[in-house]
Amino acid sequence: MIYDFWGVGGGIAGLASAMKLLERRPGASLVLIEKEDGLGRHQTGHNSGVIHSGIYYAPGSLKAELCKRGAEATKAFALEHGIPFEVCGKHIVATGEKELKRLDALFERAGQNGIEAERIDAAELKRREPNVTGIGAIFTPSTGIVDYPAMCGAMADAIRAAGGEIVLGGVVTAIAEAGERVTIRVGERSINARRLLACAGLQSDRIARLAGMRVDPRIVPFRGEYFSLPARLNEVVKTLIYPVPDPDLPFLGIHLTRMIDGSVTVGPNAVLGFAREGYERLSIDMRDTADWALFPGLWKTLGRNWRSAAVELRNSLWRGGYLAECRKYCPSLTLADLRPHPAGIRAQAVMRDGSLAHDFLFVGSERQLHVCNAPSPAATSALPIGEMIAGRLLGEAA
Repeated sequence: MIYDFWGVGGGIAGLASAMKLLERRPGASLVLIEKEDGLGRHQTGHNSGVIHSGIYYAPGSLKAELCKRGAEATKAFALEHGIPFEVCGKHIVATGEKELKRLDALFERAGQNGIEAERIDAAELKRREPNVTGIGAIFTPSTGIVDYPAMCGAMADAIRAAGGEIVLGGVVTAIAEAGERVTIRVGERSINARRLLACAGLQSDRIARLAGMRVDPRIVPFRGEYFSLPARLNEVVKTLIYPVPDPDLPFLGIHLTRMIDGSVTVGPNAVLGFAREGYERLSIDMRDTADWALFPGLWKTLGRNWRSAAVELRNSLWRGGYLAECRKYCPSLTLADLRPHPAGIRAQAVMRDGSLAHDFLFVGSERQLHVCNAPSPAATSALPIGEMIAGRLLGEAA
């Protein structure tokens, strides 16, 4: 049998793309394979669960447009499928004069992106969030929280309802394209498909190389370490509390996040990881470590950002430094309040020249499409990203 489509990767981007493919090609045969024994086990299931508004991204950029569309699509999908979500809003808090200037620029960007935002002073911030300290803030009322693993489950149900198959626990070991088909080897089984789509996240560069693609960027794992607060502090904030981001870095900084189960988490930081899928603190994978250690692009990146990298590493090793970052805007927190919480790992695409990929990266052929970078916030933007990827694979406008 020759399948119409074969998908690799059961995270939210892969699931959304498969779902959109079947919407565009009703009745097509599609199989989606995931190497884990469940869906959304990596980046999708280890993030903050935030529905971002799109305030951060360059006006007119694809990221800004996809995030804005994605936020509305995510809420609509969650409502349709009975998935818990809450539109609680977010305060981006400035704690120093330098950040206040960045806040002004961010507020201007919100207007350019068509994002509803409110600029408030320190007194109003204190009235709204008594436990938060800052000299000014931006409030985005459309920001929310959702259960992204539940979103994955609903997308999987939609794929199966449309006639697609989902295979768990299957590791792709070879990909070869010849003539009008792509042959995929999974264990001892070989499968033929007319088109292949790979949304492999942390393994995306390896899957692309397995298929014979030339891939310039290298996926470098950055651990995002979180803490959860004790239940007595579930009401410490009413909204999400974020610092003002550094425009030179792709990470948003340590923030206070209300979770959909009612708890509150603190994090994440961003430290270089020694395993692409090692969530335990001392996880080391020699292949993964060698991958970035021998890649000149990463060393150029670290050379340009060594101060930030040193601070992140210090705060990872010293909980007091991590706490100090939190206390900049929530001074009542103590070391005893920081409880262990599962870490996340971000698949950061690093280019050979040391630059960090901030946009989508695709490689492919006539019958294959490999998504080598789906930039944050990919979870928020998953549904319109899926539309775009499906259209690209089919050679159509998304």
